[in-house]
Amino acid sequence: MEETKTTQAATSMPTTYDPKEAEKKWYGYWLKGGYFKAGQRPDVETYTIVIPPPNVTGMLHIGHALDCTLQDIMIRTKRMQGFDTLWLPGSDHAGIATQTRVEQKLREQGVSRHDLGREKFLDKVWEWKEQYAESIHEQWAKMGFSLDYSRERFTLDEGLSKAVRKVFVQLYEKGLIYRGNYIINWDPAARTALSDIEVEYKEVQGNLYHLKYPVKDSNESITVATTRPETMLGDTAVAVHPEDDRYKHLIGKMLVLPIIGREIPIIADEYVEKEFGSGAVKITPAHDPNDFEVGKRHDLPQVLVMDEGGQMNANAGKYQGLDRFECRKQIVADMKELGVLVKIEEHVHQVGHSERSGAVIEPYLSTQWFVKMKPLAERAIEAQKSGKGVNFVPDRFEKIYLNWIENVRDWCISRQLWWGHRIPAWYCQDCNEIHVEQHDVTKCSKCGSENLRQDEDVLDTWFSSGLWPFSTLGWPDDTEDMKRFYPTSLLVTGYDIIYFWVARMIFTALEFTEQIPFKDVLLHGLVRDAEGRKMSKSLGNGVDPLEVIEKYGADAMRFMLSTGSTPGQDLRFRWEKVEQARNFANKIWNASRFALMNLGEFKVEDIDLSGKLSTADRWILHRLNETVRDVTRLMDSYEFGETGRLLYNFIWDDLCDWYIEFSKLSLYGNDAEAKKTTQSVLAYVLDRTQRLIHPFMPFISEEIWQHLPHEGETITLASWPVFEARFEASDAVSEMELLMDIIRTVRNIRAEVNVPMSKKIELLVKPSSEETLAILQRNEEYIRRFSNTSLLEIGLDLTTPDKAMTGIVTGAELYLPLAGLIDISQEIARLEKELQTLHGEVERIEKKLGNEGFVAKAPAKVIEEEKAKLADYADKRDKVIARLAELKG
Repeated sequence: MEETKTTQAATSMPTTYDPKEAEKKWYGYWLKGGYFKAGQRPDVETYTIVIPPPNVTGMLHIGHALDCTLQDIMIRTKRMQGFDTLWLPGSDHAGIATQTRVEQKLREQGVSRHDLGREKFLDKVWEWKEQYAESIHEQWAKMGFSLDYSRERFTLDEGLSKAVRKVFVQLYEKGLIYRGNYIINWDPAARTALSDIEVEYKEVQGNLYHLKYPVKDSNESITVATTRPETMLGDTAVAVHPEDDRYKHLIGKMLVLPIIGREIPIIADEYVEKEFGSGAVKITPAHDPNDFEVGKRHDLPQVLVMDEGGQMNANAGKYQGLDRFECRKQIVADMKELGVLVKIEEHVHQVGHSERSGAVIEPYLSTQWFVKMKPLAERAIEAQKSGKGVNFVPDRFEKIYLNWIENVRDWCISRQLWWGHRIPAWYCQDCNEIHVEQHDVTKCSKCGSENLRQDEDVLDTWFSSGLWPFSTLGWPDDTEDMKRFYPTSLLVTGYDIIYFWVARMIFTALEFTEQIPFKDVLLHGLVRDAEGRKMSKSLGNGVDPLEVIEKYGADAMRFMLSTGSTPGQDLRFRWEKVEQARNFANKIWNASRFALMNLGEFKVEDIDLSGKLSTADRWILHRLNETVRDVTRLMDSYEFGETGRLLYNFIWDDLCDWYIEFSKLSLYGNDAEAKKTTQSVLAYVLDRTQRLIHPFMPFISEEIWQHLPHEGETITLASWPVFEARFEASDAVSEMELLMDIIRTVRNIRAEVNVPMSKKIELLVKPSSEETLAILQRNEEYIRRFSNTSLLEIGLDLTTPDKAMTGIVTGAELYLPLAGLIDISQEIARLEKELQTLHGEVERIEKKLGNEGFVAKAPAKVIEEEKAKLADYADKRDKVIARLAELKG
């Protein structure tokens, strides 16, 4: 590592690449060198990504590996392009998820959080956090992520707590945070409120129960239908439409609630759809959000019949103490016995489940804290529609985002937990005054009492993570990092948390910083198993990134994940794809090792591309140049899959399979000048290739680059390759395509007649023009070497042999006199099959060009290309026809 200008001895490169050794060595080297730290280039443009903070609930999964690999690719690329890059790491306290895990662990020890008390319980959660934060660090290192650890943040650290309090207080003072009794989503298992987007709706096979409620002092009754008969214990009215002739005479009269015996009114409300069902709806204000609104309009009592654990309470009468689902069964049986159960119908419907615990959600009347979302949403909508908003990739997600924020509901932000940001509200026990302050309150400003109690609840995790792009940079303080690195450049995250996180970051950023939090949002899909199923514990189909790394190395995993992904689309994880990526790494290693064995003591200053370049030299520099241009363009568009395909094709096919083979002519030849030129091209191309592949495969590229002639301490800080007009050589491309076509055709013919490459053959090449003749004569050594000929003749007027294998390429005819080795009848059969194919191609293009619609709409360039193809296929067909005539003659 000390030597940065000359190559290390080729023998110092092991025969095979060892990912484990390279990963351990280079990550430590990068950290020690401080290469990931931002702020070391104060005079250049910045590029910032804040990591979507993983939850401190356990180990990172394969989805995290994909998400962070895409970020690392962009950060490494931009760092090499000269930006002052910041990739800020951190983790999320994940209120419900983490508390649930710790409580579960305590239960196994026979202890509850209430046994410990709030303070000691939180000590236990902090211990958990430290343990898993360390594991996350280890995983980040294993995957090679170039994070600036000096700026790492946690959603509960002191700085972020300060930001959370400021936001809460300011929104409260503006009237955008309020406290009230509302129907919220309640998780009876976790015993906490949830926001709307923390509820997953699943299709469930249930029943629709039709119940008959008798009218007081009458023989009449009203039939209502419900999927939750247990809630009828909390009914406080039955509503009908005011224009429904069936019920007009009953409006204002009283019904007798079966079993309970409580009298409830019949009310008129336009909420009811008179054409749906019986046209009568039971109203349960404490257990249904729509009924809650109806109840407010009619000043109905709110009767809560369950407790926080989903068990029936004292208002449920004789059902008190029963679980809600057990109560349902009992009530149905009792209704049937009373003769008021009209019928039961099977009914498939959507039922809300807690995203965290999996429990069926209970709409529940509760006193909670809410954010008034409409005013915040209006600002975000205006920014997006005026062109000053966030750029979504793929852009179809902008419509999804706008649709949600245009119909957003108020956000319930209080959670009945201990782990999290405690709500900064204090209640005076003497005068009931509520104090919302950024600092702890010890004395009531209204009555002077010191008898205050802080709200027991904490804030929804998404409240603090919604501030992540700016709170992590030091806001609300006017820090240097905030001034330099905000707004951030890119957010990479899954499309499944647009509402949870992306939208909320945009709301809060516009409100508190007057700027969008990031320029681009790159949304990727989920990593699914090979069959396309979502990975889950129940299916046992999850993939541990560390297991992948242990088996194939980090670079192989990174290359497979990143290049197998398309923005916005799910990715299927296949082990064979990781193996292919590992094989690709080995191909790069072997090619580099060969080159280094032939560079000797070559120094970086020895690289000279101004000498006489061969056709192969000019071709590979042209192809490198094209690859640099296209890769850079695709990376800027986040097209990682297409980028990977280009790099794979260039390295595997152009560099390894062709150029390195062609380079052997001069490397092993007697022309010292030609050898030095080839060494220069090899060194230059390999260096640029490692730079291009580095963001995807950081470990192997660093290992190889350190052996190559180079300047600088690490490839991490090496400059990104740029397109250079001097390498443009379309003529060399045409020549190489002809040479490769000839060599491939000869090899294919050998394979057809089982003539091994080790056996020399005679080859006659008949070019179609003087220009092609000159090209072939100039490069005949390549043809001789890679066709392995005992005789090579190239000429316009060659006498074609009677018994020979024939190959037709664009611009030339090939003849392999293989008397005694081939069967003439087989050769005729082969040519007739080829003729059939060529006939098909000619007819296809003639039909295409004969289509008036195609000719009218297609660009002139496309039409010309099709005409050129037609001429080429027709020429090949004519030559095959002529050859068949010769063989049959």
